Amino acid sequence: MLNVATQERRAAQRDHTRLLESLAKAYAERSPRSAALNQRAKKTLVDGGSHALRLIEPFPPRIVRGRGAWVEDEDGHRILDFWQGHHANLLGHNPACVTHVLTRAFQEGYGLQSGFTDRLQVETAEILCRQTGSERARFTTSGTLATMYAVLLARAFTHRQLVMKVGGGWHGAQPWGLKGVSYAQEGDIGFECVESAGLPPSVTDEVVVTRFNDPEMLEDQFRRHGDELACLLVEPFVGVGGYLPATREYLETARALTERYEALLVFDEVVSGFRFRAGDAAAFYGIRPDLATFAKVIGGGMPVAAVCGRAAVMALAGREGGANVKFSGGTYSGHPASLLAAKAMMEYLVLHEDEIYPRLSELGERARRTVEEAFASEGIHARCTGRGNEALPPSSLSMVLFPYDEAHALETPEDVRNPAVCDLVLGETALQLGLLLEDVHVVHGLGSLTAAHTEKEIALLGEACRRVARRFRASL
Repeated sequence: MLNVATQERRAAQRDHTRLLESLAKAYAERSPRSAALNQRAKKTLVDGGSHALRLIEPFPPRIVRGRGAWVEDEDGHRILDFWQGHHANLLGHNPACVTHVLTRAFQEGYGLQSGFTDRLQVETAEILCRQTGSERARFTTSGTLATMYAVLLARAFTHRQLVMKVGGGWHGAQPWGLKGVSYAQEGDIGFECVESAGLPPSVTDEVVVTRFNDPEMLEDQFRRHGDELACLLVEPFVGVGGYLPATREYLETARALTERYEALLVFDEVVSGFRFRAGDAAAFYGIRPDLATFAKVIGGGMPVAAVCGRAAVMALAGREGGANVKFSGGTYSGHPASLLAAKAMMEYLVLHEDEIYPRLSELGERARRTVEEAFASEGIHARCTGRGNEALPPSSLSMVLFPYDEAHALETPEDVRNPAVCDLVLGETALQLGLLLEDVHVVHGLGSLTAAHTEKEIALLGEACRRVARRFRASL
């Protein structure tokens, strides 16, 4: 294995400026309508949009419709999509089992905001609690809000201040989540970065960053901070940090330590919830967290999120607990159309669980093999994450990486997000633009497979990767 100094020298030798310029030029020439709309958008929208990850350079494709595995942009390109609504669209874009329910409801005078509660909230919460082993749930509108409320509940329940999270873990743009997401190579900072200006140091100083899948480090930090920790916030399957599964030993250690030190174990299942089964990923580990957050898949393409967990903890948001935690809900919490979509989606996944999830797992494996083989055929070493382990099955999520050292194990966010280990420019910017020229849309190198993808789409992905690899060869 190459040492870090050697990897840094190799990274410095790779100058992708000309490659990126040629890709951007070809893309701009190919998509004039999206380019023009982007210029118009920038006159009223910050950077031309309202979600930074979507605003790729030189401009994003502007989408007019989507169905199943495909979307169509302003320029009439039919694009094979592996981003799929930030991984929310497990059944593909606009699945009939959801859209038909919404269409019927709107025609019958139901679906927009009413300001009342109804039977629907009860029925949707019953499904969510049953499938995740939770005692209570409360809905909100985004994963960011869900994780923020979960931290508030944990701090109030334990009467402690410190929050521990994993380096590379993304828990939304909320105060306790905005530390330790990006990797800083300079100064050996690693995942200790604060992600946003405007945050008071009193908040970020209360966030302890630990290393994913490192039970020894976890034990050491609990020895040092355990009596002050309100909670450990962790994803059973890390998303932005690399699409990596937690080991059974790591989560069992986390459960034992949180119980020993009377801190709460909070699973962020915004990505993993209903992705591996019709319920929580925690079930694969036989571990019950104190709180868990869900979003993305459960909404069926609509904005739905939830905090679920122990009744004693959740009670702090209600009358029984004195409403001490102001998790009281926003205007659109429990929105009728959103919960209609959520109920329809979860019912469909429960009913078809045995056919959907094994197939998604196999599609994920097939996509990984196809991508790696496509680049290898052109002499480029690519590595795909998202494989399973002793607890989780192979996932339908994957990140395409280009490590400098073919023998380097990519097992933690420190491996995946470190620019001295992987060529991040090639894997993020260049690959995304290159594949868009082939009518394939990816984020973080690939993204997610859905029930709407087939072996035909996987074959198209492989062909596109081979053509992109030929573009890459000159710069490598």
